[in-house]
Amino acid sequence: MSDGTKQKVHVITMGCVKNTVDSEKLMAQLRLSNFEIVPSIEGADVAVINTCGFIDAAKEESIDMIIEQVKRKGSGSLRKVYAMGCLTERYRQELTVEIPELDGIFGSNQIPDVVRSLGAEYRSELLGERMLSTPSHFAYLKISEGCDNPCSFCEIPLMRGRHVSRPVEEIISEAESLAAKGVKELIVIGQDTTAYGLDLYGKRRIATLLPMVADIPGIAWVRLMYAYPAQFPPDLLEVIAGHPRVCRYLDLPVQHAADNMLKSMRRGITRKSLLDLIGRIRDAGVALRTTLIVGYPGESAEDFGLLESFVRETGFARLGVFTYSMEEGTTAYPLGDPVPPEEKERRKGVIMEIQKGISVERNEALVGSRLRVLIDRAEDGLYVGRTEQDAPEIDNEVFVSAPGPLTPGTFSDVEIPDAPEYDLYGRV
Repeated sequence: MSDGTKQKVHVITMGCVKNTVDSEKLMAQLRLSNFEIVPSIEGADVAVINTCGFIDAAKEESIDMIIEQVKRKGSGSLRKVYAMGCLTERYRQELTVEIPELDGIFGSNQIPDVVRSLGAEYRSELLGERMLSTPSHFAYLKISEGCDNPCSFCEIPLMRGRHVSRPVEEIISEAESLAAKGVKELIVIGQDTTAYGLDLYGKRRIATLLPMVADIPGIAWVRLMYAYPAQFPPDLLEVIAGHPRVCRYLDLPVQHAADNMLKSMRRGITRKSLLDLIGRIRDAGVALRTTLIVGYPGESAEDFGLLESFVRETGFARLGVFTYSMEEGTTAYPLGDPVPPEEKERRKGVIMEIQKGISVERNEALVGSRLRVLIDRAEDGLYVGRTEQDAPEIDNEVFVSAPGPLTPGTFSDVEIPDAPEYDLYGRV
């Protein structure tokens, strides 16, 4: 502003944790350029919306958020509104025409352009700097951008581009900086983390990278998300099962288990290979989270029956289900969307009911045990934390009673006297 007052910017993050990291990097750049980052839109002069374009529901939420902030600008509550991220990468021209009130539209890899558009100087030497929006004891560590996998249903390569690994040195420097700020848990993310290093080093190096991150002083847990099941690196499982500070936890989205569905989805793996891989992971004592898609074009009652039996047989520790969303530009788009929405929801409900039973059985087996719990927050007279087998925001939590105060970001040994469907109750 011309009077010397700091511009107040509020950054709104939609969608996945990869967007969270991008927003944190944007906020760090702006804060170091003498902008004030405010936690509420009510106190802002400028809104920056980091959009999601993954599925129809996410697109609608992002568009609704843009419209809401543009209306605030029209009423005089905001001076400027910018949009960035996956939705704007994919639909820049349409948004330019349909919402001309936006002051700037930027793609998913244009943080420097957003910074400059706001009148700040982008500083490349601050590449790893972040202004954390998560609790201070955990953070996401993005090791790559984009994806080379040909999955038929997925728009991510269209929005995020080809797979690009970050250099090891850059990742370690950022991880060291986060550890110096008090971060205890690093959650390693990327569109496909198991492909890390292929483009830079000619081979998959995720099994080399994880111990390097875990050995940084101050880091207690390193957790791996978004591993791709096809061509899973055999040395990775040894690291997850054997390193004392790498969580015995793996997020492995399998999407389906019927061979003709896996082939149409272009997943590069068969049901048998999936079961073999999952068997090795289970034998190593690693908790497994997955996501599935129901209602994909051509998914017959028999295909869905195979998926049901697969879920029962494998007994995933954690599981989420998406209903198929028809995305323009993907190879599945010409197949149409023949499964009715109500049938998709029914199938989703069936899978989640099976998973509920699995979760109850797993949780009840923990009654009477003692678990190491990372305390995340205080809530309603209890403390809420997570075990090694639970990622933040998506997995189970432990509600802990204690005779004295517990500090978020510290670990406690917790006895488990009770276990409902998806969470645990414990006492110090």
